[in-house]
Amino acid sequence: MELTGAQHAFADWEESCVPSYCHPNPLAAAVSWMRVFEAAKLAGKVQPAPGRVLDFGSSVGELGHIVADLEARYDYIEQSDRASQFLQSRLPDARRTTLIEAPDRSYDWVLAIDALEHNDNYARLLEELAEKVANGGVLVLSGPTENRLYRLGRRIARFSGAYHKTTIYQIEQAAESRLRLLHRTTILPGFPLFRISAWTSPPS
Repeated sequence: MELTGAQHAFADWEESCVPSYCHPNPLAAAVSWMRVFEAAKLAGKVQPAPGRVLDFGSSVGELGHIVADLEARYDYIEQSDRASQFLQSRLPDARRTTLIEAPDRSYDWVLAIDALEHNDNYARLLEELAEKVANGGVLVLSGPTENRLYRLGRRIARFSGAYHKTTIYQIEQAAESRLRLLHRTTILPGFPLFRISAWTSPPS
């Protein structure tokens, strides 16, 4: 049976996390927004006045609206042209870039919010993102735990999760090989659906 147009649209956007932010279940939507605000909060503990921010896997730019209030330059990496077009329509000053084009050691905040787990080569991507962090800057990682509670919630929310290649635990393990952990928290407290952590370069 062929998918309807609406189902096609959902399949196209599901991996971008957009359906999570506007989910009809208020708890599911709240958890999604909590990740973004908590990620920004952790970054702000390290560098409260960022000049430049790099958002890896930006989707439609939820983080960009927070950065706009800080008057920071907001660069983003997003493979979906549709998501990028929507982001630019809401944040015209945002700048789309790539890991190759983004300058090394230039960003006070580098954030990968629920993005790296979509990639088999997450360890290499993490190394490249670490190269973008300026001296005194911070790399913030967020991702799903894939524990039983998370998988139950995903089924209730009717997301497939087939696009997740790894978990936040494996991503953090890769980060430990070259970065220093500063802060770590969970969403929700007591119900670890997601982990969010802030990292910086170790002293030379």
